[in-house]
Amino acid sequence: MVPRRFRIVEKIHETADTYTFTLVPVDGETACRFAPGQFNMLYLFGYGEVPISISGDPAAPERLVHTVRAMGSVTHAFATLEAGDMVGVRGPFGSAWPLAAAEGGDVLIVAGGLGLAPLRSAIYRLLAERDRYRRIAILHGARSPETILFAEELRQWRRNLDIACEVTVDYAGTDWHGRVGVITQLVALAGFDPQRVTTFVCGPEIMMRFSVEALKKQGVADERIHVSMERSMKCALGHCGHCQFGPAFLCKDGPVLSYDRIRNLVGIAEL
Repeated sequence: MVPRRFRIVEKIHETADTYTFTLVPVDGETACRFAPGQFNMLYLFGYGEVPISISGDPAAPERLVHTVRAMGSVTHAFATLEAGDMVGVRGPFGSAWPLAAAEGGDVLIVAGGLGLAPLRSAIYRLLAERDRYRRIAILHGARSPETILFAEELRQWRRNLDIACEVTVDYAGTDWHGRVGVITQLVALAGFDPQRVTTFVCGPEIMMRFSVEALKKQGVADERIHVSMERSMKCALGHCGHCQFGPAFLCKDGPVLSYDRIRNLVGIAEL
């Protein structure tokens, strides 16, 4: 429950309201080993604590990387921090993307908006261990070209002839020459084997629901679809109950869950 002190060593302005922070521990010890999809509780002294997924490379645990969108009081305060400032860290917490279970088959990543951040560490692992998987496809959807996350990395991944990477936006001006439309339109074009694919989906919940429907239309079974459900996490230990989702506590049973575990819950408005 006690946060470790970390110092910010780099801040990258990703979009108008989104920043990526690189942190190193003040105590000089190794930061913390984590699995792709896990999150940390970031504590800003004097403001409070928020759950933020780890968006860095699992192969470099000495540097924690978190991508933060300024949406509430704590994250708006985070946006004002600069290199040299101090934050507290608890974690890592939660479940991870099932990369080991996906070995030998296709992998499809469907990321909407900020949902690309919790998936970036999985992409790093997939690229580092490319020979363990068949086809790898990355689909990313954003509101507009200006809100595309990790734009330069997406360009690099698109130039990689060993994987498929497609980006679409909801709307754009005449200077945009890429795809326009919702991300679900790309699912049928991803070229995966529905019997051998493992899918990782992260983004706004409405986007995930429609993405799951698109995957199921392609013949993907519920147990092969994995979603990241991140909502109302407070203690990260399953004690406070804020993140209860049916019988699950998302901070410890999730955030990554196979769709067959929650398919009967996602349509209940009260949840």
